[in-house]
Amino acid sequence: MEEDQDFLLFIKKVKEHTSIDLALYKEAQMKRRLTTLRMKRGYQTFVSFFDAMMKNKELFYEFLDRMTINVSEFWRNPNRWELVESRFIPEMLKKNRRLKVWSAACSTGEEPYTLAMILAEQGALNDVHLLATDIDEGALDKARKAAYLDRSLRDVPEKYVKKYFWQDQLMYYVSDELKKTVKFQKQNLLVDTFDTGFDLIVCRNVIIYFTEEAKHVLYQKFAKALKPGGLLFVGSTEQIFSPGQYDLEPADTFFYRKKGV
Repeated sequence: MEEDQDFLLFIKKVKEHTSIDLALYKEAQMKRRLTTLRMKRGYQTFVSFFDAMMKNKELFYEFLDRMTINVSEFWRNPNRWELVESRFIPEMLKKNRRLKVWSAACSTGEEPYTLAMILAEQGALNDVHLLATDIDEGALDKARKAAYLDRSLRDVPEKYVKKYFWQDQLMYYVSDELKKTVKFQKQNLLVDTFDTGFDLIVCRNVIIYFTEEAKHVLYQKFAKALKPGGLLFVGSTEQIFSPGQYDLEPADTFFYRKKGV
């Protein structure tokens, strides 16, 4: 019982000091991951762990990293990205060259840079507003540096590796051409308001960690942020049941189009 109270107090303190509401995440998964981190760092209780986090920025970033599961790679699930490249982006560009694209919960940047490569190949990169957001400042710093181990590039087509990266020993660096076009900023999806008028929103492999209530709120916010006819691209375990309640309709597997066109 005391252990439960300790974790509930931790959730309360985190929300008070950071606006991050851990109660909106699936508790069993979240508690297991954070317990592992707390014990690894040598803290007997969550309250003592919280106090240490508030004094130690590196520990706080590690907490954020564990909480948000920063597992990302370029062209994750390549057949889905091939659909973005061969079908959806060309369809959008025929209607409008000045697209507005958002990579939500972008982690360390692989996803927005994948989008940037696709847009560059179609000669549209400099016409597009490409936003990338995440709650984790540490992840955003890595995204801005744009340095990656080769394992992150394993699904990138070879021609793109040659064209959009340069290598220095073990690291691959994203070209300046792509880096300068992505605007990275901090954002809490569950709390912050969203911009509107997006042609494409990509939010993959994040929503799965939220409660059903939080998912519902998030899908409503995404739908409002899309322009009519805009697309929401979700992860391979995040199929939206009854998308019509959000004014969305299936466009393909894991792609949802906002109604109204």
